[in-house]
Amino acid sequence: MAIKQFLPLLFTIISCITYAQEPAGMKFVEANSWEEVVAKAKAENKYIFLDAYTTWCGPCIMMAKKIFPLPEVGAFYNENFINLKVQLDTTSKDNDHVKQWYKDGSMLAKKYGISAYPTYLFFSPAGEAVHRAIGSSDAQTFINKGKDALDPDKQYYRLATEFENGNRDAGFLRKLILAAQNVYDRKNLPVYANAFYKAEKNLLSGENLKLLVDLTTTPADTGFQLMMQYPDKFNEALGQPYASQRKVMSIIMSNEVFPFLSEGKDLKKEDPDWEKMTADLKRKYSNLGEMAVLNGKAMFYRAKGDYVKFSEAVSALMLNHEAVVEADMLNEYAWNIFEDCNDIQCLQKALAWSKKSIEKNKEDPMFMDTYANLLHKSGNTKDAIVWQKKAIAQLKANGEDAGDFEETLSKMEKGEKTWN
Repeated sequence: MAIKQFLPLLFTIISCITYAQEPAGMKFVEANSWEEVVAKAKAENKYIFLDAYTTWCGPCIMMAKKIFPLPEVGAFYNENFINLKVQLDTTSKDNDHVKQWYKDGSMLAKKYGISAYPTYLFFSPAGEAVHRAIGSSDAQTFINKGKDALDPDKQYYRLATEFENGNRDAGFLRKLILAAQNVYDRKNLPVYANAFYKAEKNLLSGENLKLLVDLTTTPADTGFQLMMQYPDKFNEALGQPYASQRKVMSIIMSNEVFPFLSEGKDLKKEDPDWEKMTADLKRKYSNLGEMAVLNGKAMFYRAKGDYVKFSEAVSALMLNHEAVVEADMLNEYAWNIFEDCNDIQCLQKALAWSKKSIEKNKEDPMFMDTYANLLHKSGNTKDAIVWQKKAIAQLKANGEDAGDFEETLSKMEKGEKTWN
């Protein structure tokens, strides 16, 4: 082959090899400061994507390893953004480049209230924040987050600015609330919610009921009072009997019961005054107040390892509020007894809870497995085997792996313990 023919071919091969080795995913700029990144964005007239991450954040690591390197992700973000990664924690292993960003990273975290990781911030070419998103996701969802950042109708910070400029239209406020929920803006969400309550003429319309449930976290919230007054309306909207009562009960527990069960991170050594707590909360919230106390009582004694008092609390809960108690909760409480209590009376009580959980949800193999294990531990291995086989059959019908359940069945058939 002539030299003149060979050289172009050689250059073509080298170019192909170089192109093949070029990373297909997102390319992140190696800038020394935030000011430098903004200057680059202005010069290229491109938006900025900022990945705010920490070294201990599992979802952050997953995104960096599995999503950012994907060709389709790189194609979209490289075309539309200058991509930047900023580490927001500090470690002894940080290199000079990471340390160089400590000051700017701290400024960005404080200015934009970053408290969940990963948080993604999106800026205009002028360096003005236009949008944010949080959390790990699949590739297409992550791309869609970037598309939202380029759409003025979906840019979160643009919506927030519109609110600051006085827009109090109920439809706009609903859109703003949903956007605030999506970006985990806990600081401003209550402000937007209160404005919505004032602007919306019909809070009890179908589309508003679910939103009210999501926004309600304390007894002082508007949604709490409405759920207390109109439980049937909320249950219908949520498509589940007693859903609003359970929500109300959980709020009472969080705000009115849990603070009396612990001191800092530790449980109180002395028992709370259960009678006074019950009387006070029943007066304020009727039967749901009593139910919240019984649930708190069960959790308190479970944490202390006092399974006699734990089982008494759950039995009282079942006696007085069985219709409201969720099947999942009954199964969890029953499994706690199976794992940690050998007292036959506790086991018999747990069997009743477990059986009730199956009556509430007849197709959950986990509930059947709990019931079978309790039967086996109580000495009724014959019936335990029957129920364990039902659980295995249900798992297989669901297309799920039954290996662990089959191992349990084998132990039952051999007369071996299935508990530690």
